Amino acid sequence: MSVVENNDKYLQLDAVIAENKGRKGAVMMTLQKAQDMFGHVPKDVQVRIAEGLGVPLSEVYGVATFYSQFALEPRGRFVIGVCLGTACYVKGSKNILEKVCETLKVPVGKTTEDALFTIKDTRCLGACGLAPVMMINDDVYGRLVPDDVPGILDKYRAM
Repeated sequence: MSVVENNDKYLQLDAVIAENKGRKGAVMMTLQKAQDMFGHVPKDVQVRIAEGLGVPLSEVYGVATFYSQFALEPRGRFVIGVCLGTACYVKGSKNILEKVCETLKVPVGKTTEDALFTIKDTRCLGACGLAPVMMINDDVYGRLVPDDVPGILDKYRAM
């Protein structure tokens, strides 16, 4: 992102902050717009929101870290969520998550160097009957075994 593009985004963010200041739910609404603009909400954006809205940084950070829709770091093109809810965990989802991390050579919560994949551990995805389950963006994969992982990831690499 060029400096000009980045400056434009900060000017847009300032406008959103001004529009939301004093409104109920201002932090949430502003974080949502910031996430849309920047793709994530890094610390400097959180500080700008806190200062602009006149709220403590801890409040902005608390909202940003409580809701899974917000990312503090850039996300990959494909976000992989491996369910660690009870049904999936009992059926071996920890092994699926380990295989994803091993295959992509990146730990949970991080993004691959090529910005293609971000790995997240999640709780129930609502597909307990298909346990263990993994989602890549909106695509659901169920009844997985670790050996399924490389082939699934290769499909996304080819996109």
